[in-house]
Amino acid sequence: MQDDLVRIPCVMMRGGTSKGPFFLASDLPADPAERNAVLVEIMGSGHPLQIDGIGGGNTLSSKVAIVGPSTRSDADVDYLFAQVRVDMAEVDTAPNCGNMLSAVAPFAISAGLVVASDGETRVKVHNVNTGKIIEARILTPRGEVRYQGDASIDGVPGDAAPVYLAFHDAVGAKTGRLLPTDAVSETIHGRRATLIDGATSAVVLLAEDFGLTGSETARELDGNADLMRQLEAIRLEAGLRMGFGDVANSVLPKPILIGRPGRGGDLAIRYFTPHTCHTSLATTGAVTIAMAATVAGTVVARSLNNWSAPAELTFEHPTGRMTVRVEHQALGNVPVVYVMRTCRRLFEGSALIRRKA
Repeated sequence: MQDDLVRIPCVMMRGGTSKGPFFLASDLPADPAERNAVLVEIMGSGHPLQIDGIGGGNTLSSKVAIVGPSTRSDADVDYLFAQVRVDMAEVDTAPNCGNMLSAVAPFAISAGLVVASDGETRVKVHNVNTGKIIEARILTPRGEVRYQGDASIDGVPGDAAPVYLAFHDAVGAKTGRLLPTDAVSETIHGRRATLIDGATSAVVLLAEDFGLTGSETARELDGNADLMRQLEAIRLEAGLRMGFGDVANSVLPKPILIGRPGRGGDLAIRYFTPHTCHTSLATTGAVTIAMAATVAGTVVARSLNNWSAPAELTFEHPTGRMTVRVEHQALGNVPVVYVMRTCRRLFEGSALIRRKA
């Protein structure tokens, strides 16, 4: 190794419709500021192409998963998600990413953090960002992680082994409350909205209030400068109402547009990350929308006809559809959302950073 470079072991993985490097927590600095500076350099942030790093120049491929032994007795591993900005040297650990989450259990088993069972392994993942626990169920024939299979998800080519995620306790990821303002529906800048805090914090809006259908392509929406300005103004106000303060430099809450389905689903969804439209749909976004559907009076519930849990919901997104199942726990009538994702191990090696004086 050259003297002016430091090697940090990592595994590049695709989780759902996102991808990024996975690190063991012990291989990164413990100090958050120092850790974030390392991640910015590794990803090459501050340049639109992340040309001097391993980031993909897109919010969906500028994500990091940090995994380690669980700090809680009711979980198997800790998972800290980091959204690394593409155009700015900033790291946001406020949100969770359910797509990257789908690769956490396989990574943890391969890293020796969890012992796999023969056939199927259940891993309880403590998401450090939100303090919530999500159960992942993966195929492990002969005690080994299986990546090949016949499951498929829209937004990802080919087939892979399924990963099942159960969000048993997704209420109030950031505020502790499903409806942070207690209102099922309210008006922001003349638009009907539901402010909800499920697996992620979001402001859900009706596409028709913007003269849209909710079935527009991601490129069309990204190119609509007036829409993007309106969504950001609404998002900033929503952040204040939800108790987050000034969210100009945060990715939360996420704006979500919903509309009438056009391809046999239950809703058309356009999810923003927050300043670009997701090319598919975030898992945490789908879970949050499903939870909003269980509350009478929300803009989501009003947009669904003759629907009630337990049942499945299919959301149409720019590159296909995502189906989730919604049930209720026996105690407390808390909604539980189940999602199927896939993942793949892409690259094993080390990220190289410059040795600082």
